[in-house]
Amino acid sequence: MEIRLLAKTARSATIAIEDGGIYYTGEKYDVILNSQLVLTTERVITSLFSLKPETDYQLEVMTKSGENKGQISFTTDYEFVTLDVREFGARGDGIHNDTSAIQAAILSCPEHSRVLITKGTYAVGSLFLKSNISLEITGDAVLSAIPNKGLYPILPGLVESYDEKEEYNLGTWEGNPLKMYASILTGIGVENVTVYGEGTVEGNASVDNWWKNPKVMDGAFRPRMLFLNGCRNITVQGLLFQNSPCWTLHPYFSDDLKFYGLTVRNPANSPNTDGLDPESCVNVDIAGVKFSLGDDCIAVKAGKIYFGKKYKRSSENIKVSQCLMENGHGAVTIGSEMAGGVKRLTVENCLFSHTDRGLRIKTRRGRGEDAVLDEIVFRNIKMDHVMTPLVVNCFYCCDPDGKSEYVQSRELYPADERTPHIKKLVFEHIKATNCHVAAAYFDGLPEQKIEEIRMQDVHISFCENPVMDVPSMSVGVEPCVRKGMYLHNVKKAILSDVTVTGQEKEPFIFDNVEEPQVL
Repeated sequence: MEIRLLAKTARSATIAIEDGGIYYTGEKYDVILNSQLVLTTERVITSLFSLKPETDYQLEVMTKSGENKGQISFTTDYEFVTLDVREFGARGDGIHNDTSAIQAAILSCPEHSRVLITKGTYAVGSLFLKSNISLEITGDAVLSAIPNKGLYPILPGLVESYDEKEEYNLGTWEGNPLKMYASILTGIGVENVTVYGEGTVEGNASVDNWWKNPKVMDGAFRPRMLFLNGCRNITVQGLLFQNSPCWTLHPYFSDDLKFYGLTVRNPANSPNTDGLDPESCVNVDIAGVKFSLGDDCIAVKAGKIYFGKKYKRSSENIKVSQCLMENGHGAVTIGSEMAGGVKRLTVENCLFSHTDRGLRIKTRRGRGEDAVLDEIVFRNIKMDHVMTPLVVNCFYCCDPDGKSEYVQSRELYPADERTPHIKKLVFEHIKATNCHVAAAYFDGLPEQKIEEIRMQDVHISFCENPVMDVPSMSVGVEPCVRKGMYLHNVKKAILSDVTVTGQEKEPFIFDNVEEPQVL
């Protein structure tokens, strides 16, 4: 067993209790801080709050029977001052608009200091973050978004430079530079920021406001709960985000990001309420997050054609661990906006429950030659009631041109500057039970086949009364039930210790696979 410190501030810390458990620890543990019991936990990723700045802490993890399972030492960070938003005029009564008071506290906050939001419900519009500060929302505090479009500034999509040679991008919508409403928490070019606490960020979205006609731009496209554009070294820790107008957490062209111990909760029927969508981001660590929502839990993106070609900025070095994904379309999705490519994505030690798909890759012709997926690794994953655990769809049919002949044709087209490329996919130590539709569905392009699929110790079984559905969203794919593992247009497939049980027909279906190996 190992105890690791993942992050710390002047007032909080996040640890990993690694006893072999996935999301949940194998048993309940007491966390002792400087000889005092501070909490009992059964989660691998555990956060502690109400610490004191510049204080030495000795942390011990004990079983309920009193056995010491490990200890670490750390010193909390320096803090200069704390600015309480109530001292700036915020009322926290859930009625008065507290936006300007909280924004004043943020703008007035000096470096290495904290903006504090304590007990109450704070009605707000958009708040803009500032570099080198912390924002804490305590456990009895709610940051409550007012569902009135007039209170949210609009971020333009592109602003042309004075010499007409360059551009400045602020707003974005589904991979394109388009105007959007500023989010409840917005960071533009900020760095060294921590947003943390045990409190709630409430989006208050519903079919009566943001979810009505969700794909129609009404003044601008819908806001996120947290939007980070061109930011660096950002940590988001502990909070509950719920009822988001759109994508919940959306880091965009940002680097060195940490998301620890969060809960993201949106209704199952809410439109486009993805949990966490890093887009063209580098060095992202996502650990101990619980997702339950109406779309993809995590969707890794890299823009559509314009940004893919102009900036060629991929999403890279992303790690997802010790997370619980429930009730989404995809547990971890890549795309469909991925024209800049996705490289070195690792998902390990996670639980997927009642999602439509486990891994979900969405791409298609037209995403471009920079739309390269490589070194995608899924390791030590447990799934239950996932409709289709593994899906790679190179004919994704959404968007205006998604059903065009060029995108949907299964004929051999020339590979050119419009053709995406999937390289190496690795799946290790995966167990999926109570599946419904297909064990796996890999549908590559005939002119640019999936280069390599490696599976080891992968075991998939079906439930007794499965629900029929389509394994992937593309034209011509028929609904099915208890279909085996389907691999189409793949160069090399190596399956070692892979089993499928409870399927209707054959367990493995190889269609235009150059080097199939079942070991």
